[in-house]
Order: sequence, then structure tokens, then C-alpha cells
Amino acid sequence: MTPATPSTRPALPGWLSRNLGPLGGLLALIAFPFVVAAQSGDSPVAVLTNESGNAKFYQGLFIEVFILAIYALSYDLVLGVTGLLSFGHALFFGMGAYATGILIKSFGWELGPTIVAVIGIGVTQALAVGVVLPRVKGVTFALVTLGMASVFHIVVQTHELSPWTGGDVGLQGLVPPAILNPNADRLRFYLVSLAVMVLAWLAYKRFVDSPTGRVCNAIRENEGRALMLGYNTFVFKLIALTIASVTAALAGSLHALYQPIVSPNVASLSFTVAALLMILMGGVGTLTGALFGALAYRLLAFFLDRWFGQIADVLLGVVYIALVLFVPYGIVGTWRRRRGRGA
Repeated sequence: MTPATPSTRPALPGWLSRNLGPLGGLLALIAFPFVVAAQSGDSPVAVLTNESGNAKFYQGLFIEVFILAIYALSYDLVLGVTGLLSFGHALFFGMGAYATGILIKSFGWELGPTIVAVIGIGVTQALAVGVVLPRVKGVTFALVTLGMASVFHIVVQTHELSPWTGGDVGLQGLVPPAILNPNADRLRFYLVSLAVMVLAWLAYKRFVDSPTGRVCNAIRENEGRALMLGYNTFVFKLIALTIASVTAALAGSLHALYQPIVSPNVASLSFTVAALLMILMGGVGTLTGALFGALAYRLLAFFLDRWFGQIADVLLGVVYIALVLFVPYGIVGTWRRRRGRGA
């Protein structure tokens, strides 16, 4: 008998083998519109030419998922990674949405300068909120951020600003630039939103694995010990808050470009609670959980409303309670714990 020879097939590169899941998910999302079109009896050309149908509808639904995922990621960095409880995170999203709408509609800015301005606004509002970081923490910080967001929520509804913000009705009549118009080219907007979500996730993963991210984790676990080790925790919390603010503002910018109206509700407490629910459903501090939480949050709301109508909100509340009781660490958090025990 001849001895068995080892397989000569080359193993997958380390990075590729570790990221098969995310890469598979990305490819599935890219192919998703074409799969929906095929199942509906339409040709791939219908997707490329922006024809009406199921493919275009579900692209719109998943664009909302991507935008919510970017927003939830930003909140997970603040709460799940750094341990900053904020009740005013919707301020960042709302500021980005309103700034985009006002600059394009009222001042005629192009998309490029608008995005640069939104990033600048994101940094500025993070610095404004960060002023209170050395003085308050915990529930007090949460209440301060809630107060700031509430002021913005009230201001955008005032009569004096209604020519720009639309008052309590909301900002309407925004015509997106031709380069990123979801009405003229839904597929392009879908792919751009997907790309922004993926890039945000990759950047956040890199940040969390960096020395700065590890200090942020230490602050969440025990800020006093981090101070004893010589770290200026204020600086690290401000860095995390700035990154999250810019990310949420960019999510708000995509929201303004996609939705026909920017409602004042995007700056309300309920919208911050929505971010909290998404990361609770996905897994606090996991980052990937924010993506799954946004997917579950939006699809549950859509299908329950479609199937059950007026009682959908009640059923949605029951689902949230069940998830907290039976999946206490969220979808991704629970899966990771079970996989760890299995290993």
C-alpha cells in the first residue's frame, strides 16, 4: 500500500477564511435586487433601467435598513463600546438630515460641498456635547443629551425657521442631485448606501481593535481604573463621540436624500430609543449586531404592519419583550456566547 499523500490544494488565505461570512453577505446584498426581479418574472435589465416592480420596492426597503444600520452603528460605538448612555443621539442624525435638506434646497449647494459641511457639523456638534463630559456622567449625561436634542427638536418646528425647516410639517420638496437621485436611479442609491454601511462597519471594527478602541472599552468597564492607569478618559470619550456624531450625521444626510420629507421626529427621543432597540436586538457592543438589529427592526415593523395593520405596534412590543427575555444578549451576542461554549 502506498502512503496517503497530503492534499495539495492551497488553503484559503487567512483574511479570506476569517471573513467568508461578511463577504458572502455583501455579495448576497449586491445580488438581492436581481434575485427579486428574477423571482418576479422581470429581467435584470429592469433593475438596471429603474423600472417599477418588486425589485425597486425592496431596494427602497433595504435602503432604509442600510441607513438605520449606519445610525445604529454610531450609537453602538457610544453606548456599547464606550459606555456613554445618551438619550439625545437622534440630535446627530437630525442635524445631518436637516443640514443636507436646507443646504441643497434653500441654498442650491452641490452634493460634494454638502457632505463636507455635514461632516463639519458632525464634528462641531460632538464638541458641543463633549463640553459636558468632564462634568457629568451616567444618567446625568443622558439627561443633558436629552435636553440638547429636545431643544433642537423644538427649534426646527418653530415658525421663524419654517421657511427652511418646514416647521412641524417637516422639510419637503428636496430634489436630490442627479448623481444620487433614488427616484431616477434606485440601484445606484442602493449600492451607495450599502457601500457607506460596509465602510462604516469596517472603520468601526478597525477602531475598536485599535489601542484607542481598547481604551474606550476599558472606560466602559471601569473608568476609574483607566484614570489610574494614566489615560485621559475625556479625550477618548470625545474621540468616540466625534466619530459617532459624524457617522450619524452622514446617515441623516442619506435619509434626507432618500425620503420625500424630513420629519422633526428624526430628532426626537423616540428615534434615539429606536437606535437603542436596534442594538439591543442585535447585541450591545458587537457592532455587527447593529446591522442585524437594524434589519430585524425594519423588517419586523414592515411585515407586521402589512399583515396585522392597526395592532402591529402591539405585536412589535411583544416581540421586543420576547427578545429581551429569551435572547438577552441580542442576536449576534447570543450566537457568539453559544459558539464560545460549544468550542
